[in-house]
Formats: sequence, C-alpha cells, structure tokens
Amino acid sequence: MTQPTTIRRVPGPRPRLPEPLRTALELAATGVPVLPLRQGKVPLGNCRTCAHNGCGGRPNMKSAGPCRRPGVCHAWAAANTDPAVLTSPAWKAAWRRVVTVAYHPGAAGLTVVDLDNAAAVAWARETLPTTRAVETTRGEHWIYRGAMASRNAVRPGVDVKSTLSYARYLGPGTGTLTALPDAVRALAVKEPAKARPAPHAVAAPAPAGNGPCPHRTPAYLDRGIAMVEQRITDARSAVHTTVYRTFLAVLSTHGRCGCLTDAHIARLFTVAQAKGETLRHYTDAWTNARTRLGL
Repeated sequence: MTQPTTIRRVPGPRPRLPEPLRTALELAATGVPVLPLRQGKVPLGNCRTCAHNGCGGRPNMKSAGPCRRPGVCHAWAAANTDPAVLTSPAWKAAWRRVVTVAYHPGAAGLTVVDLDNAAAVAWARETLPTTRAVETTRGEHWIYRGAMASRNAVRPGVDVKSTLSYARYLGPGTGTLTALPDAVRALAVKEPAKARPAPHAVAAPAPAGNGPCPHRTPAYLDRGIAMVEQRITDARSAVHTTVYRTFLAVLSTHGRCGCLTDAHIARLFTVAQAKGETLRHYTDAWTNARTRLGL
C-alpha cells in the first residue's frame, strides 16, 4: 500500500472536497479500493433495492461487482478505486456525513493483522515477521503483501482482515511491506470441531444429512426464510438480538435435516448486513445459534 511519489495537479482553482474524500482519492490513486465508514466505524448498509441480491450483483457478497447502482451500497463490497465513482453526487453526499475512510485489503492484495491491545502487539513482535505497522487507537495494524481469507478473533485481541473485510485507513504507517508469511495464514485455519458426546436421550430425530426435510415442505421453508428476512428488516431496535433469535428459529426447525442450502443462508446473512450488522456480528449469531442447538 505505497503512497504515490507525485500527484498531478490541474492548473486553476480546485473545488474544496470533504477531508475523507480527499484522503480516499489519494489512496485510490495507489490502487487501494476505498469506502466510507459511518458513525460506529461500520460501512453503509445495503439499500432496499440491493437487499437479498435484488439488483443481481455481488452474489453472496463475495465480490466487489458488478452492481452499478449510483448510491454507496453493499457495505465493504462497495470499495472502489474509480475517481468518477468516488466523486459522483451520491458518493459525495456520503463522504460529507461519514466519519472516516476504510479500504478493502484483499482487493488491494494486502492482509491486515489487527492487534487490538498492547498484549496483542507484544505477541506479534515475538511471533510474526516485521512488516509495515500503523498505529491505532489501542494497538497496531500490521500490513502484509498478499491476500488471504479473513477471520476475526484468531487469538485474544487479534483479527485478520483481507478478503471479504475492510480496515480503517489510519495513515501510511512505517516500515517495509513483507510478503504474507505462513504464520499469518495459519491463523485463519479453523481447528477441526471436536466430536460431541452423544446425549443419553434424544427427543429430536437424528440429523438427516442431505435428506428431505421431515418437518415441512420445501415451500414452507421458503416462506419461513421470507418471514425471517422481513422480521429482521422491520426491526427498529435490538437488531443483533433479533438476528440471533431468527437464526435460532430457522435452525431449530431445519438445522438437522440438511434442507438449508447456501442460498438460504446467504439470504439470511445479506438481510442482516443490510440492517447494519457486521460480518463478525452475524456470523457469531449463526455460530451461537448452532452451538445452542448442538449442531
């Protein structure tokens, strides 16, 4: 994430740009996709048109295209390097009300190890190869050259942010970029789940794997997913609690029969993100619901 050595200036008076937008344009000129963050340091959520992938772009939020809506949408996947997009009327309005600038590390070929406190920084200095470091409010961002899967809470106070994630831009930092080491890649590898002891008495039927749903018809499942989406969309408070409870309700009925597909799960995750839930929040809600049900 190197800074350009020179920035060409256009002769004559220049319109005054909001400070976040000026920073974003300078960063985008280096090839790093940027996006605005609102209060709470979170991305802007999906608009109603793009919720549930209604616009036909960014399936399952796994890419930064091809949606071409004029507004700032799709949360972190809106990250862009095109100055014409970043300075469009809709984006200019967003820059005026945001609090800071973020970027999509994976799309720039980077990985950020987010060290959230002094203990995490001390661990990194003893464990990881040195690289470019950026000071944060409570710790440091260590930036490596190379992209990988993102994963939060890989150890106390440590998150890995690369693909399908965003990081705040807090300055160019100090030090030289180092190639992404195996020690960092290993942090995102999940340990195999430990086998759960069989309960003494089981009231529910055993998991049916990929068999047909023994409780309801597929049409009922589709209606249920739609009702859950609407319930999350209509939430006016306690959004995280609503997301967790609705995930729990879906999994309690259909979590053991294998009828939930990736498409169903993607719909639930997309509507949660549209309400402002972060990747960490809605994946934690899903994991906690599965754990509570013993799935």
